[in-house]
Amino acid sequence: MSMDHSTPLDSPALPKAAGTVVYFDGTSSRRHLVALAFKDRLEFDEAAGPTIAWSYDDIRRADGPSGVLRLRSVTAPALARLEIRDASAASELISRCARLDEQAPGRHGVGAIIGWSLAAAVSIVAVILFGVPLAADRLTPLVPQAFERRVGEVAEKQIKAMVGGETCGDAWGQAAFAKLVNGVRQAAGLDMSIRTAVLISPIPNAFALPGGTVYLFSGLLAKAENPDEIAGVLAHEFGHLKHRDGMRNLIYNGGTSFLIGLLFGDITGSGALIFVSRTLVNSSYSREAEQNADSFAIDVIHRLGRSPKGLGELLFRVTGKDVDKSLSILSSHPLTEDRLARMQAEDRLASGPPLLTDPEWIALKTGCARRGW
Repeated sequence: MSMDHSTPLDSPALPKAAGTVVYFDGTSSRRHLVALAFKDRLEFDEAAGPTIAWSYDDIRRADGPSGVLRLRSVTAPALARLEIRDASAASELISRCARLDEQAPGRHGVGAIIGWSLAAAVSIVAVILFGVPLAADRLTPLVPQAFERRVGEVAEKQIKAMVGGETCGDAWGQAAFAKLVNGVRQAAGLDMSIRTAVLISPIPNAFALPGGTVYLFSGLLAKAENPDEIAGVLAHEFGHLKHRDGMRNLIYNGGTSFLIGLLFGDITGSGALIFVSRTLVNSSYSREAEQNADSFAIDVIHRLGRSPKGLGELLFRVTGKDVDKSLSILSSHPLTEDRLARMQAEDRLASGPPLLTDPEWIALKTGCARRGW
């Protein structure tokens, strides 16, 4: 009787069983029914095909359905797969493949996925905090003025639709306002392309639109006590125009919204989280723009030989004392008390002429600020 001189690992090849072992060669979708032989390497072949051998150390588990052991080899074609449905054959193979689960998602892969996910999240946050502001600063000067004006025109229509589009039509009031605007504009170093008007609205506010438009609400004019206060407001809004904050914030907010949505995804309940995150980030960036506009206003008012204290007093008169300072992180403006203290610290004796005469100030107040506001 002949003796078997193979290695101890050798065992008779498993009998071929249809549907038990299937091989995909990675080059076509054809199913190859193969028989396995557990020798010093895993060998398998079709009845009339060449023998294929995979080293046990090269075999890795691949994702597969329940009840199927799907395998690949690191040295075989990338899409080559071996599927074993026979439990005894699968158990035999698993016992020989020491590195079977080395790259399987169920073990080390989960940690890798978590690690890469955290790294991606940190990267997105870093881009939001540092990359997007830098990009906004670099891109804003490249935006054509014509495009910025069109953006401002669209925003202007929306705002007028909300608060009404009526502007001050009193001739004497308009003349006084134009004199005040021109004095501040020249001190700010802006050209004649700047457009300004008093919007009839009880809201005590003012704003600058991309493209060079500033609106002062009559509600704010009604609360002002002297021309220096309104000059400070105009200087502040001119600072936004000088720095092109409207366009910069548009670029910044758009980039931030996209990245925060990418970070948290569109999942149930994420809307509030995205809103809060976006508010925190955008408020911080807006506060910086407001502080810069305040600095610009202080400098302009000093050039006019007047005191910036009036601007701080008007802001404090409108908003009152900030009671809950813990929410300052959610404010798009610095705390009013801080702004007032800063402008009081910049107070100087008047060295320039009044910006409006008493009759001109009265004309502006009575002609463009409605009573009761």
